[in-house]
Amino acid sequence: MEKAIVVVDEIYGFLPGGALACGHSLEAVAATKALLENNPSIPALFICDHHPANHCSFAAQGGPWPPHCVAGTREGEIHDDLLPFVQEELTFYKGCDPAVEQYSGFEGRNTAGQSLSEVLQLLGTEVVYVVGIATEYCVRNTAEDLLKAGFKVTVLEDCLGWVDREGHKKTLPELAREGIRIK
Repeated sequence: MEKAIVVVDEIYGFLPGGALACGHSLEAVAATKALLENNPSIPALFICDHHPANHCSFAAQGGPWPPHCVAGTREGEIHDDLLPFVQEELTFYKGCDPAVEQYSGFEGRNTAGQSLSEVLQLLGTEVVYVVGIATEYCVRNTAEDLLKAGFKVTVLEDCLGWVDREGHKKTLPELAREGIRIK
């Protein structure tokens, strides 16, 4: 049974000092690094929020969020500790269209134009471990889309960051009820 690890938005915009700094984010990065180091034979696929400066989710355009993870800025970059595990063809960018809000990594594309689902299928993946930031938004949407696509999905709790701790704690049992394993 082929496995993959999907790392969602472990980028500087969601880390301390970023516009949308999330709780437990540095701990999530450290736990993800250890996970990747201890499982070198499992492919790691990275999802990155990658917004244009005029994105519809930003408050100036009527959205709920401050400008964050703008393409071409430090905020849009994967944490340095994870860079040894990053491969261009296994990195997917979402939120690139200024008129479309995208939380799920399923909506992202790599530089070759492939979707996360297409690449996971090419890799023969059946089991996906999901880690990243933030539990209540992008992690949730990505995990749910993976499940809908037929993958066996496990969300690794130690490797998660969140916008709101209570929202995080509420989301995990909801995901479990949907059939996503929480470990």
